[in-house]
Amino acid sequence: MSGVHNGRDVFEYALLKVVPRVERGEMINAGVVVYCRARSFVEARTHLDEARLLALDPSADVEGVRAALCAVEGICHGGAAAGQAAGDDAGRRFRWLIAPRSTIVQPGPVHTGLTADPAAEAERLLELLVR
Repeated sequence: MSGVHNGRDVFEYALLKVVPRVERGEMINAGVVVYCRARSFVEARTHLDEARLLALDPSADVEGVRAALCAVEGICHGGAAAGQAAGDDAGRRFRWLIAPRSTIVQPGPVHTGLTADPAAEAERLLELLVR
């Protein structure tokens, strides 16, 4: 899925959703994970709107959600912060992060696009879809 078009590379991204009460299905967007194979780039940008989370569930574990979002960022960065995924390449870390799961922090569907700057794209998507 990599290629160059007018100086831009294919990238993939998924939203990170917080679903405080899975049985209710209500959620807020709390981050985005961006992967660009051509640049061996994977990065998560997160922002937790605590007031919105607590509006959905006043008993939500805010610190637990923050820790889960920080863990996603750590896995993207690789190294010791990635735990067992430390030795994996960017693509394997992205695929692991976007695997469906039934937890409070869940990945959304994967979308694609073209970008000349994956890091700037991550910030743009965070502003557009999360904040």
